[in-house]
Amino acid sequence: IGGMPSYDGYINKRWLMDRKDYFQLHRLDPDRALIAYASSFISFSPNIQNIRALVKLVESDALERPSQLLVRLHPNHFLDVHLFAQEREAIYELARKSEHVHVVEPVPLGGSLGHYSGEDMPEKTSMMTYSDVFVTVYSTMVVEAAVHDRPIVSLCLDAPGGWNTPRKYSLPLSEIGNWPTHQRFREANAGTVVLSESNLAGVINHYLNQPDMDSEARIGFIQDEITYLDGSAGERTAAYLLSQLHGSSH
Repeated sequence: IGGMPSYDGYINKRWLMDRKDYFQLHRLDPDRALIAYASSFISFSPNIQNIRALVKLVESDALERPSQLLVRLHPNHFLDVHLFAQEREAIYELARKSEHVHVVEPVPLGGSLGHYSGEDMPEKTSMMTYSDVFVTVYSTMVVEAAVHDRPIVSLCLDAPGGWNTPRKYSLPLSEIGNWPTHQRFREANAGTVVLSESNLAGVINHYLNQPDMDSEARIGFIQDEITYLDGSAGERTAAYLLSQLHGSSH
């Protein structure tokens, strides 16, 4: 066990952009709280119901602090799948019609490689660092947000009718809490799971007012998930591999 080398840059703040520069990049208001939403695995369920619920709160100023929403699209939004592209365009349309809603895309790798969420580390680490509340479904981004010690909401609103079309793989978001990473996140109390739109504002307000709530649990969660939090997992892993090479030469 060597830790998580790809998270060393998170821990060491190697990729972190200046807050002013990051807010200017996405035309964010520095005087408004930032709610970030990272879209999750849209192959099983749409995200749009989650995003609409957040847009409603932000645009109606229903939260206790004036806020804005930054939606990160999922790489699957750029696959040649009609349903996924349709949701992508619906999200962009929400942003066009809303004063305080913004969208960010994963980095395009070029050619047939499409978009991939693992390569734009400056974007991801800045988004999480400067988020007042980080919202997703579950996904491994709950681990990444916990590394940044940000309040985490797992928003799992079921979409009426799912994708509203026959699909081989379709699953209500309320039914995925026992998947391994999701279960460990819940058991660690590293954030709050919201299954009803009526509870969403209260949970976000709770974190806006008390961002340190669950901080100890978040640290425990990532200790269990990645073991080492000192930012030297890459060196540790490389040293182990080197020791094995040396051992095999005798």
